[in-house]
Amino acid sequence: MPDEIKPNVAEASTQDAQLAAESIASGEEKAPTVDFEGDYKAAQQYSVSDIDRTKEGEVAANAATAPKFEVSKQEETKTQAESTSNPADYMNMAKDVGGSANQGVSNVSDDLIQEALEKGQPGK
Repeated sequence: MPDEIKPNVAEASTQDAQLAAESIASGEEKAPTVDFEGDYKAAQQYSVSDIDRTKEGEVAANAATAPKFEVSKQEETKTQAESTSNPADYMNMAKDVGGSANQGVSNVSDDLIQEALEKGQPGK
């Protein structure tokens, strides 16, 4: 079923489109019609060529889409990281950095805070 196109002069994006919409609105030109269903059916006919509907077309399509290079088979590999140093060395470093297990979060004393406040004062 053909549909009639009704252009809107206010929505025209170019001057040519605006002039065409004005001439259609005034009746100088006939409004174009579009047959969506007919166009869709025609497009379906063009989407597949005649040779594609035959056995020869199937063979040609398989030859055209066949892989040109051999794909190697995937192999599973296992990687194991081996230690290259003594783990006890890292434990000693952690003890030096973190303090002892029974010590608080930090070793900041009131004297240390007072000294920091004094050093933070501007020069006299």
